[in-house]
Amino acid sequence: MTLVASGVLYDCPTCATQFTSVEHLCNHLTDDPHCNGVPVPLAICQPAGPGEERTARYHENSGSIYGFHQPNSFERMKAHDYEAHRAHNVYYPFADREEWELAKFLSDNLNQGQITRFLKLLWVKSETRKPLAYKSAQQMFTFMDALPKGPKWRCTTIHTKGYITTHPVHLIWHDALEVMWHIFGNPVFANDMEFDPYKIQDQLPSGATIVPIVLASDKTLVTRQSGGLKMHPMFLTTANIRSDIRMKATSHAWSCIAYMPIPQFICHPDFCSLLQARVWHWCVDIICENLKITAATGTSMVDPSGHSRYAFTPLVAYTADLPEQQMIVCVSKNASPITLATQSQFGDGVSYPPRHGNIMIEVLHQLCQHEAKSLYLSGVQLPFWHNWRFSDPAYFLAPDILHTLHKFFFDHIFKWCKEVLGADELDSRFHRQHKCVSHVQKMTGREHRDIQRTIVATLVGVADANFIQAIPQSPTFTLSSITAMTSSLEEFHRFKRAIISAEAHRGTSGPIEHFEIPKLELLTSFARAIPNLGAPIQFTSETSERMLITHCKGPFTRTSHQRASFMQQIYALLRSKSLSINNLIDNEFEEVVDIDPAFDWIMRVSPEEVSRFHGPRPVHNHFLKGLLSEDSRVAFHVTVSSDLADKSPNFLVWLYHLPNFPNLLHAFIERVNVSGSHFQMRLLKVWNKFRLQLHSDLRPRLVMPSQQVQVYPPSGAYPLGNYQVVVAQVRMVFGLSTRGSALPPGLSEPLLYVQLFEVISRPQDDHAVMMYCVKRRFKTSPDGTRARLGMIIPLVDVTHAIELIPEYGQRVNHNVTAATSLELYDTFYLNSFSDKEWYHALHADFY
Repeated sequence: MTLVASGVLYDCPTCATQFTSVEHLCNHLTDDPHCNGVPVPLAICQPAGPGEERTARYHENSGSIYGFHQPNSFERMKAHDYEAHRAHNVYYPFADREEWELAKFLSDNLNQGQITRFLKLLWVKSETRKPLAYKSAQQMFTFMDALPKGPKWRCTTIHTKGYITTHPVHLIWHDALEVMWHIFGNPVFANDMEFDPYKIQDQLPSGATIVPIVLASDKTLVTRQSGGLKMHPMFLTTANIRSDIRMKATSHAWSCIAYMPIPQFICHPDFCSLLQARVWHWCVDIICENLKITAATGTSMVDPSGHSRYAFTPLVAYTADLPEQQMIVCVSKNASPITLATQSQFGDGVSYPPRHGNIMIEVLHQLCQHEAKSLYLSGVQLPFWHNWRFSDPAYFLAPDILHTLHKFFFDHIFKWCKEVLGADELDSRFHRQHKCVSHVQKMTGREHRDIQRTIVATLVGVADANFIQAIPQSPTFTLSSITAMTSSLEEFHRFKRAIISAEAHRGTSGPIEHFEIPKLELLTSFARAIPNLGAPIQFTSETSERMLITHCKGPFTRTSHQRASFMQQIYALLRSKSLSINNLIDNEFEEVVDIDPAFDWIMRVSPEEVSRFHGPRPVHNHFLKGLLSEDSRVAFHVTVSSDLADKSPNFLVWLYHLPNFPNLLHAFIERVNVSGSHFQMRLLKVWNKFRLQLHSDLRPRLVMPSQQVQVYPPSGAYPLGNYQVVVAQVRMVFGLSTRGSALPPGLSEPLLYVQLFEVISRPQDDHAVMMYCVKRRFKTSPDGTRARLGMIIPLVDVTHAIELIPEYGQRVNHNVTAATSLELYDTFYLNSFSDKEWYHALHADFY
């Protein structure tokens, strides 16, 4: 529902008490002990703007609660065979916490043979040391299997009647509904789940809770300790969990639900891939059978707070690369991606009622394999989704940013740019621009993204303007940018002939005169998918590939133990300290930092135990104790101890090569404190860096990771110094010494010596580059010499740290290095693709 400010009463969902404002309702839900277990919709938790009342939009007939104090996933772990023993020792069958932690360490880091050799060491068997309850790796793993855990693994033999395989086909799997019960009720995510969608299908009963299913898989093989059989994992999570949490492989929001077999059939090669695809769909049907029943009829599910909800489980997203997507929708590999992007092949792209599936199944039963291929169908007659209510591949197949965008860039766009600039010239430009990039052929994923963000400005001076304009330049993929994204793609098609004219699009036989590129065709699917699925970044296969690294680097038995041991670690800690295993809802409306949900829980209830948990450390919130800008929108941090202390202005002139610094400092002190002439002789302290922190524009309560701004004087590594840019270039961070009389306001906090730039062109002035162009400002002295124009400002006047890309001209200056490029060039492009949040704010400031 949409909450408005006047003439409306707001009902408490628990006690039905009415309130005159959202603020009063939120306070009630937070403070009343009988009602504070009900999660406040996260939409309401966003702070209102100045003079505005907090508002939120969510569906009024969704997410009802049908019972309280039901067992969540941790509570259900008590229903275990050895619960009587665990009443006295929560680590049973291990003797104590120390023995359990050793077993966890061995299981997480060593293979079975290494564990066995460790347990045979004399140090372990020493009579002076308490003997371990387990004597071998096998016994240790048996103990770990006896710990409370989530859903059990199953093994089903797949009988391919009439077709012979080289090995028996075994499916190792969880019941996906059981896994979803476990994830949905996991108290770790109590503060990171939403149960109130903006919209809901009208076919569902009033009060129903949607539990949106998200699946992911990849053909990366698991072969270690699998008997030589080939298989690949499939993962599951729910979109009830916030997307920023789901996207982190370390948050344990995803669960492996199966290891899909890849049977090798003894048959004609033309039929092998078809039979494998049919087995794959059959296996998914087995795994997700109960999820499909629940999507149609609903079932009771308990959320992390112990509330019973009437849940429905439609499949809303499936993350896979193009070949797997083709297998899912049952089209042949020769089918155009447009078929995949515009319709589900079996439907009309609007919805998927059973009618469409039944028609196609009847048709496929009447067609031979040859006829199926002529229609670009794979020949799979029973896709797993054909009877999954509300699930349509035209919607749930999410466009994949990794394979469709990032790999399209490096497989095609990057190659075009190398043809135009030359591989050596392009390599030289990147080498002088990115301190971390030594060669464009050997880069990490993060460096790949740096290249994508800077490619446009890197082309200026060599490439034709039409060629530059043909390079897709839409930096974000959100609802607000759909029109711009579509326009960017249309712009590519208008100017793509420039790529052909430059003979940049080449194959092994020479220039290519067409753009029949599957990934290019798939780009059209993004604008259509975003309104249905939201931002596609949340469904990127990068998340599943990071999970695959975990699940494929060792035997699948180990990964099962690792997940169980992580849950056991939290569960046992809470029980051993007699803490509640319900993670209380935190409805405070103050700013929050990006933090692993398990860490967040432990920090609140037992902060002294945080060091025992391994994972990403939380973002430090400098808004709590740091310096704040005048409008409190920016926080700053410098260390208590400065890098240099008690230095004279003349010493700093020599160290930083800033000849006009004393005069500027004198003028600044006079301007701040006219009567404080005695401060002119005060010694100075200097920092080599400071941190700057902002809130997210997209989620105003979220504190972003801080940015470090480096300001190092000239040295061997940086002959001209290492000075970063905040629209002006920061050349020194300093402050007046606190020795002596108290400093007045304006002189008591850190100051910056900056050198200024001026804007010489705006994005609309150059439609090919679409960036601000800035140039250093100089001051000419009476004798005709030019010097950079500098000034002194308070540190808290800074709003953003930015990235500048040199204007290289026709050829890069080979005397320039990454350490000196900002000093030896005078004209730069302001990179609008490095951080879109600051760019929007800066764009507004410039206008």
